[in-house]
Amino acid sequence: MVPITLYTKSTCPFSRKAKQLLDEKGARYEEIAIDLDPSKRDEMIAASGGNTTVPQIFIAGRYIGGSDELQRLEDTGQLEALLERSGAQPSL
Repeated sequence: MVPITLYTKSTCPFSRKAKQLLDEKGARYEEIAIDLDPSKRDEMIAASGGNTTVPQIFIAGRYIGGSDELQRLEDTGQLEALLERSGAQPSL
């Protein structure tokens, strides 16, 4: 599987939803909780092009977006391929 990074907040239901979907897929990911490490918030904002909401999701170094975009990839059958190879280009 490819590297996955999620910027989250521990109290955010959308963060939990994204993690649940990835858990169901058996995907391993690095979770960066910006409420537990506030210094990572600026990193998240810069990496996501200015987005301040959570979660912010990156798969294989590509910015995916948030929980809705991750679910859209799942609903359109693109998530599985994206998780298996870094060369996949999701059409968000």
